[in-house]
Amino acid sequence: MTSSCPLRDIAATVRAKRERRKDARPGELLAAALELFVEKGFAATRAEEVAKRAGVSKGTLFLYFSSKEELFKAVVRENISGRFTEWNAEFENFRGSTADLLRYSVRAWWERIGSTKASGITKLMMSEASNFPELAAFYQHEVIQPGNDLLRRVLQRGVDSGEFEPMDLKYGVYVVLAPMLFLAMWKHSLGTCSAAGMEIDPEHYITAQVETILHGLAKRPTAGRPSANGGLLPCG
Repeated sequence: MTSSCPLRDIAATVRAKRERRKDARPGELLAAALELFVEKGFAATRAEEVAKRAGVSKGTLFLYFSSKEELFKAVVRENISGRFTEWNAEFENFRGSTADLLRYSVRAWWERIGSTKASGITKLMMSEASNFPELAAFYQHEVIQPGNDLLRRVLQRGVDSGEFEPMDLKYGVYVVLAPMLFLAMWKHSLGTCSAAGMEIDPEHYITAQVETILHGLAKRPTAGRPSANGGLLPCG
């Protein structure tokens, strides 16, 4: 029976640590890139800054991501668009009312995206999209379109169940999106230096916005039906 070799054991441990470090690098680079893109914007962020913050060389970064554009796309997929499969599954499995589904959807957005650094991507895209049309098209395809489609399904569910009034779903989606976008923009702009009394409490804001939206969407009870001469007859 041979005894283990201390040097061989040390070498094996070092190799294992290097492998674990190598496996972790893409995630570390994506986390560093997200922070810098949100802090500085896409144009002002340099690849070497991302590499330095992640603790690797610029050359190592390009082993994983061929360009800054591809790095940005990976950040978006990691934090937002890669989660639509999960979110659509939640829609399919939700068993409550559509009003509760809409409440849940907006709160889940805040918990998973809005309250995190990833919400800064919204401000970045709104401010820099015209300068980077290829990235704008990517964001439209990977985030905006599937997000709108999911919200459209939520609203259609309410119309089909009789909970919501029939609506133009294209613009109904924007009714829901508008307060969410405002909160994300506020968080990464004026919200960082709000004057006393101008602060926004996200939980109270979301509750107020969703309940107001639901009040506007709710199906109105029909008190009567038109008669032949244009008056109203009681409904039996």
